[in-house]
Amino acid sequence: MTDDRGKSVKSAGPASAVRVMGWKEIPHAGDMVLQAESEAQAKHVVAHRIDKRKKKEQLGSLEAMNEKRREIHLRESTVRAEQKAHAKAVWEFHQGLRSTHPEPLVKTDKHTYGAAEKSSPDTPEIPIIPVVIKGDVSGTVEAVEAALKNLPSTKIKPVVLSTGVGQVTESDVVMASSSDKSVIIAFNVKADKKTQTKAKREHVEIMSYRIIYKLLEDFEKLMLGRLPPVFVEEVQGEAVVQQVFDITLKGNRSTRIAGSRVTSGTISRAALAQVLRGGKVVFSGEISSLKNVKADIAESTKGQEFGIAFTGFDDLREGDIVQSMGKKEIQQKLD
Repeated sequence: MTDDRGKSVKSAGPASAVRVMGWKEIPHAGDMVLQAESEAQAKHVVAHRIDKRKKKEQLGSLEAMNEKRREIHLRESTVRAEQKAHAKAVWEFHQGLRSTHPEPLVKTDKHTYGAAEKSSPDTPEIPIIPVVIKGDVSGTVEAVEAALKNLPSTKIKPVVLSTGVGQVTESDVVMASSSDKSVIIAFNVKADKKTQTKAKREHVEIMSYRIIYKLLEDFEKLMLGRLPPVFVEEVQGEAVVQQVFDITLKGNRSTRIAGSRVTSGTISRAALAQVLRGGKVVFSGEISSLKNVKADIAESTKGQEFGIAFTGFDDLREGDIVQSMGKKEIQQKLD
């Protein structure tokens, strides 16, 4: 122990500034340091305070769980009351005791029912990822919580259910399981086998980390994975019409066939197609026939010639461009 001038000292009085070396664990700013007569006494005091803190955390978790259970019980009671009232109203309608049939009940969330309502286009529902955070010290937990809140959240956002210091416990799993698709973030702490087994049984994922950037990297991937897929149309193949001719079908019916050649990609019989003329789309719809000479084919690739006909469109001309369209899934971005 040294004073503010670097001189070794054996004791320090009130308001003295000293530098202490040899800590087994580095204390945090604001921590209280107590002197004990022996190491055994110090360990006993520390163990007592840790136990007291854990009991306080467990009490807080228990109170939170009880509050959650009360909320669920209240919602379920409301559901039962609404269902009972609705059933009575339906019975009264069939007995001629009321002139109108009651509005049907629809499920509005995980626990409640209510009359059907139109969702407002101005208030789209943003999906959430419920999170329970556990860490080795309070500073770590606060840092993780702040980092999650700073992630882009216009399309999906994390919602912290609870935080705490210490190992992941079964109480944390119970808290997480109260919401759908919740995760527990364990930073510099672990979960024992019993807790891990309960987490698997409750379908709660425990994400363990020691490096913050790796946590944020994986959590962003989790957020992206929870977003609904987005599809865009793309051109999968293109062909040019070289000759148009009419053929007679059974029953004296006729159809117009476009003899074409694939210039790029693949023209697929199962895909939707569009016909371009002068750079403008003149038709968009289904292919009714795709042939090579007289044989039906599923697709035609670059350099091959084929005959094609469309459902509900026969105004084909030489020089028209035929495009085979497909849908491609694109990766969403968080911002």
